[in-house]
Amino acid sequence: MRRATTVLLTALLTVGGTVVLAPPAAAAEIVPRDLTITATGLGPEGRTCQIDADLYVPDGVTARRPGPALLATNGFGGTKDDQADFAQGFGEQGYVTLSYTGLGFVDGDLCPITLDDREHDGVAASQLIRFLGGDPSVVAVDDATGERVVVDQVIRQDRRTRVAHDPAVGMVGGSYGGQIQFAAAAVEHAAGTDRLDAIVPMITWNDLSYSLNPDNSGFPGGTARSGSVSSPDTGVFKYQWSLLFTALGLVSGLQDLPALGDPAQVRNLASGNCLHFDAPVCTALAEVAATGYAGAGSVDFLRSNSVASYVDDVRTPTLIAQGQADTLFNLQESVATYSALKAQGTPVSLVWHSWGHSGLDPLPGELDERNPGTSYQGRQVLAWFDHYVRGRGPAPEPVFDYYRDWVMAETGDIEQAYASAPSYPVGTERTLHLSGGGLLGGSLVEDPSRVVPGLNGFSSVLPFGPNYTETAFLDQTGPVTDPPGTAIRFSTPPLTQPLDVVGSPRLTVQLDAPAVAATQHLGPGARLTVFAKVYDVGPDGAVELPHRLISPARITDVTTPVTIELPAIVHRFAPGHRLAVVLAGGDLAYRGATLPQPVTLQTGPGRVQQLTLPVVSP
Repeated sequence: MRRATTVLLTALLTVGGTVVLAPPAAAAEIVPRDLTITATGLGPEGRTCQIDADLYVPDGVTARRPGPALLATNGFGGTKDDQADFAQGFGEQGYVTLSYTGLGFVDGDLCPITLDDREHDGVAASQLIRFLGGDPSVVAVDDATGERVVVDQVIRQDRRTRVAHDPAVGMVGGSYGGQIQFAAAAVEHAAGTDRLDAIVPMITWNDLSYSLNPDNSGFPGGTARSGSVSSPDTGVFKYQWSLLFTALGLVSGLQDLPALGDPAQVRNLASGNCLHFDAPVCTALAEVAATGYAGAGSVDFLRSNSVASYVDDVRTPTLIAQGQADTLFNLQESVATYSALKAQGTPVSLVWHSWGHSGLDPLPGELDERNPGTSYQGRQVLAWFDHYVRGRGPAPEPVFDYYRDWVMAETGDIEQAYASAPSYPVGTERTLHLSGGGLLGGSLVEDPSRVVPGLNGFSSVLPFGPNYTETAFLDQTGPVTDPPGTAIRFSTPPLTQPLDVVGSPRLTVQLDAPAVAATQHLGPGARLTVFAKVYDVGPDGAVELPHRLISPARITDVTTPVTIELPAIVHRFAPGHRLAVVLAGGDLAYRGATLPQPVTLQTGPGRVQQLTLPVVSP
């Protein structure tokens, strides 16, 4: 009952919803030990938080025969119970698992949600790692018996590493439970202890300021492959997802209100708490309500709670898994993290799977937390942990794996549906040029000499919409719409053979918006806001927007050419279909321009208007 009011929305923000098969008949369920663990000295205020955790120790794992360990926590709005299948499944592989409820969620404690920062969440996770390493200074109490608990069933590496209370331990989890792994790894490395041996972050963010406030025209180097999606300027506020987070945080706080009977908990609540979040969260929401965009301070706050701000301290072998069906944390975020880790020599692999925040159910055989050895991703995770945590088996070769839905449709075989390459990116780049225009839209041509002069125009109409791509977290089925006058489209001729796009297209355009050019110096609210997207247009004119992904941009200077990186996708454009690139003035899932912004795009001599596609041969 304690989560009855949030269970539906929480399912959309956790790694839950996986396909779960019945466990083997001979497998005995591990009975977890319910613990309360005290984390101390968190953040600049030295906060103390009570952590609700379950310790799963497999049969046969003892102080004399210790096993490797894993640490896991929930997605946003969840609890320790969300990792139960995972703990049971990996327990059958001999792993001791400590599953805990993240700071600020429903656990009878009023510590606020601190967005997976290093100072609170990362330090708390580091203390839990020490607990798994047998550190008696980390106070843990068995809720059933009241006894103090000290772990002695986990393999210790102290003699080899010369670090006290160093367990053989990895971390795994998704979304909010993915970012905490980066925070924990960074805290351990900055302290010079590096107790964390391997991490597997799934469907999580690189830069939370990009996730909730994206500007796809401001990437360093023009692409996430530079290792960053962090724009120097504020972006376009993703208000639907942001409101969901705020509601879930508030509900978590309401369910913990009985803790107000404890004076220490009241002090935690009063210390910079806002709707059960750290106070800067409310500052950001108030700014967007007043001005239409997040200010520099809010962008800095969100970025500070992101691996983008401390990636240099992440040296732990990392298997990144990101979802193709995800309008919250898109594939570009995984590319940025992967590229930055690879550039600094951190062992890293990247997997793009079928599921994500916009479609949480993995396909049969793709990921089964309860029986990891029977699923494609489960075996990858096991191999990663077996080598880096347990010390068995060869080092996994660095890979970039990606799921192809058209192969799955043809074969029904999840193994064949995944393609593998040594690294990202893959394939070659193909450039198309925008040509012509008018009421029926323009075309995309390969030969620049065939570009036809033309003039195309569109405008924003409302701060919210009216163009529609999705209702974030609720609906991915409604028809994509661009009312007349609110968007321009350029399309290829009907394709004669399949066109497989794997990665992020890039759109380079010169736009004309005299009214905006005259006011853009006044600040972000006066700058041009546009929304770029790629359509798959069928022979009958039906529009498919792959996974409802779009690229908002707040353009700093409309008088110069701009490159917008479009969403990374894995998509086959079939023969007879057209690929179309679209620029729109608004989108219902975002907070757009306050006033109408008329824009024109001219094609012809002297104008570089082009689309670059990352193409893989069928």
